[in-house]
Amino acid sequence: MTVLDGGTGRELARIGAPFSQPLWSAQALIEGPDYVRRVHESYVAAGAEVITTNTYALVPFHLGDELYSRDGARLTALAASIARDVADRHPGVRVAGCLPPVLGSYQPELFVRELARPLLDVLVREQAPFVDLWLAETQSSIAEAELIADVLDAHGQSEPLWLSFTLDDGDDEDHEPRLRSEESVIDAAHAAEELGAEVLLFNCSQPEVMEPAVAVAAGATRLPIGVYANAFVMEIEESAANAGMHNIRDDVTSDSYVALARRWVAAGASIVGGCCGIGPEHVSALSAQLSAG
Repeated sequence: MTVLDGGTGRELARIGAPFSQPLWSAQALIEGPDYVRRVHESYVAAGAEVITTNTYALVPFHLGDELYSRDGARLTALAASIARDVADRHPGVRVAGCLPPVLGSYQPELFVRELARPLLDVLVREQAPFVDLWLAETQSSIAEAELIADVLDAHGQSEPLWLSFTLDDGDDEDHEPRLRSEESVIDAAHAAEELGAEVLLFNCSQPEVMEPAVAVAAGATRLPIGVYANAFVMEIEESAANAGMHNIRDDVTSDSYVALARRWVAAGASIVGGCCGIGPEHVSALSAQLSAG
């Protein structure tokens, strides 16, 4: 069992870091980077074996075109270097270089390969010296994942690719699990294999939709499978992720999250962590209860 960290943006806000829209988690890098270090350290202390760079918001969607053009590359390198420094102080902890959906979360219809590629080029180039693996996360479509694999190949990156898709939260037990693009989880699993991913994950979706996706994926691929769910209330479906400060469910406690994670593990997952709204207390419970069996 491998334990990942939890959400960065919400944890930055919780500990009092500079935080507002539209900058989101990027604001702490600009005004108080030590807060980012504190969040990484808190997850390591909670038992996380992989920490993710705070680069999700380092795109024009959050920074705006002017700030991105001026400081996007520098902030990306800073975020990765902070994570690397924390990991180096804790033997066994690995750094995952975050590669987000650069043109908008939860909105596969906004993806344009020609527009996304130069943004991914910056994220890969600036993080490459610091990461142990690449985490392409919250991918809403197979096309987004295909471009990331292409960019990594173009940059000669040999570090493992962990490919994480976000799921349609509206699915129920009678519906085949699918991505937000409406592509099937089976097709996503096959694509992950074809793209050379070493791990297939599902993230930033409701905890309840993860178990069916894991079960289907486990029957479609031999890749290790991971899950890190969010705690958003369902109103998030009305807009893009991180487009506003969406409410967090109060029923996703540490105990209830571990109970859900046990079901993911039973279905075939061997990697667990948390996304938006899942904090160090959840990760600590995962580490203590799942790692111990």
